[in-house]
Amino acid sequence: MDLLAIAPLTDLTNWVRGRGLAVLLIVLGSVLLARFATWVGGRITARIDASAGGSDALVRSEAAKHRHSLTQVLQWVAVVVIYTVATVTVLSTLGLPVTSLVAPATVLGVGLGFGAQRIVQDVLAGFFLITERQYGFGDVVSIAVVGGGDPAEGTIEDVTLRITRMRSVDGEVVIVPNGQIVKVVNLSRDWARAVIDVPVPATTDVTHVQDVLREVGEQAFADERLKRLLLDTPSVMGVTSLGLDEVNVRIVARTLPGKQFDVGRDLRSRIALAFRREGIVVQPQLPEEPVTRHDPREVSS
Repeated sequence: MDLLAIAPLTDLTNWVRGRGLAVLLIVLGSVLLARFATWVGGRITARIDASAGGSDALVRSEAAKHRHSLTQVLQWVAVVVIYTVATVTVLSTLGLPVTSLVAPATVLGVGLGFGAQRIVQDVLAGFFLITERQYGFGDVVSIAVVGGGDPAEGTIEDVTLRITRMRSVDGEVVIVPNGQIVKVVNLSRDWARAVIDVPVPATTDVTHVQDVLREVGEQAFADERLKRLLLDTPSVMGVTSLGLDEVNVRIVARTLPGKQFDVGRDLRSRIALAFRREGIVVQPQLPEEPVTRHDPREVSS
């Protein structure tokens, strides 16, 4: 009787020392390997950010932004592969025939395929977003989604195969499924443009106004602080609209990506000071006039 009572305990001990220990080692190994992959991805990402440093995160090179997003995706894929292989290995170690699970897995996969079409759509869309370099970490974008209202604007903080996470103007985190994106406006790709329309009374000498604007543009390009953000001297485009009471004179400045808002604010201040010095009156804007696009990076108080 005692031998019968001891036999199950002996079998359990042998199982723990054999297969149980192997399963434990596989689980621990997969966890450590996944953490190592995450650590390596974090190190690579930090190195990319450091190499693109020396300026705002929004003016990092397009290649650096693409490598940043690609590293995050590869890190996610590596973790999924590690846990998938570990699961199959554990099943084999426990003596469960993996080949016999192929048929049930196929049926389950078909069922999940019909039920998870949106997830598959998100993953495929995310794959093309990253490979086509439509946008990346640090880009300032405006995203329109299917059936959505106003586009979501903000700075990209994370891009995965399934979702895009961005920080809005008010500091809110906006998460958009990649499969629901129908239009992307990248405000920080390669270069940007600050467009300023200056309304003046129709009786003002337009030639004098243009001369003052050209002088403001030359002084801005000569300023060491602004010259780092400008690609060339701001140019005066001339009169863009003509009304009964006012005319709009446009000045345009090509800037580094994402810096059009900073340059635009600085130019407006310089124009206001120059006009006050020259005695030029700026025509007040009517309420129905279109509002200049705000800076998506600004956080309202």
